[in-house]
Amino acid sequence: MPIRVLIADDHSVVRQGLRMFLAADAEIEVVGEARDGAEALRLTRQLQPDVVLMDLLMPVMDGMTATATIRRELPDTEVVALTSMLEDKSVVEAIRSGAVGYLLKDTEAHELRRAIRAAAAGQVQLSPQVTARLVREVAAPEQPQPLTERETSVLGLLAQGQSNRDIARTLIIGEQTVKTHVAHILGKLGVSSRTQAALYAVRIGLASPGSPDP
Repeated sequence: MPIRVLIADDHSVVRQGLRMFLAADAEIEVVGEARDGAEALRLTRQLQPDVVLMDLLMPVMDGMTATATIRRELPDTEVVALTSMLEDKSVVEAIRSGAVGYLLKDTEAHELRRAIRAAAAGQVQLSPQVTARLVREVAAPEQPQPLTERETSVLGLLAQGQSNRDIARTLIIGEQTVKTHVAHILGKLGVSSRTQAALYAVRIGLASPGSPDP
């Protein structure tokens, strides 16, 4: 099954460019386009894509608000934030909202496709520099519920940048079981994305800041 992607950006030229880049990949299918955050939320509810490419600055509803709502209502849909400028504040707010990744709009096509595949596979990809910054800025969960031994193992591997499939192979369990463990981890930690969970793992020493490697 191809990875189903929704593109959300208020500029039609950007949407067309992203669609063109992704059309070259047979494993990715663009299922819809949204011109603002409200439309992105409506179409995500309707189409339930695997990944949403979300512009952060849009009219009617901004991308961060849309991302937070999507992650709350549709946790199986991952969001990759898109922006034209790399700013610490934007990165922090995007991750706080629940985005699993963060890309510049001038990202090369192959990097964009790789980020989509990583998001769909449940793979956290952050550079050590960005990880160190986010660990300081993104608040740690308050009084999280204790994780089981298996959940702790899954969290550690997730924070190392392993995909769901890789984690399943490492622990000799099913991929769907990994997804179930991840859902329990997010619920117990009170976070909305794998990236936030990975940052928590770094904070408590379960993974090193250099573990999630792009």
